Amino acid sequence: MVPFLPLVSFIILYIGILIPGVNPREQDSSVYDVLKDHGLPMGLLPKGIEDFRIDDTGHFVVHLDQACNAKFESELHYDRNVSGTLSYGQIGALSGISAQELFLWFPVKGIRVDVPSSGLIYFDVGVVSKQFSLSLFETPRECVAVRDGLEEAIESGRRIADVVSKSQLGELRYQLDQENFGRGVL
Repeated sequence: MVPFLPLVSFIILYIGILIPGVNPREQDSSVYDVLKDHGLPMGLLPKGIEDFRIDDTGHFVVHLDQACNAKFESELHYDRNVSGTLSYGQIGALSGISAQELFLWFPVKGIRVDVPSSGLIYFDVGVVSKQFSLSLFETPRECVAVRDGLEEAIESGRRIADVVSKSQLGELRYQLDQENFGRGVL
């Protein structure tokens, strides 16, 4: 009966690998290991992560114990839930992270590492990309809990930034349309 035990263990392990969405390496890996494996710095996400899940398509969800802010060159805000899609050197369809510029909070829609030797990382905040030194994100930062009332201020700042970015984009589009309109008539 003992010879069958290794065979049964092997069959169970093999079936576990074949079941979609169950990858033993990914289940045992920390979010920081997964970021490193995808060519991204570990410090993109703060300390205090309660739960992390990633599927075969690269879609991930991170749950923090509370909404918090971390200070880099500028301040980043992390909602309790952060999600996106990982591919090598970038995160797309990102939600749950905002970057502060002056007094406005811009939602970060994506993150991309330039050629690693350049030492640059880009945060897509809608209309523009914000450039940082890659070295700022080498290690996960302590994240300070958001004070009462600040969450509403951040959300308000996001709405203002969204309106400003749309109005600037609309203004630019209007100017380009006017220039092209004059060229089309001869």
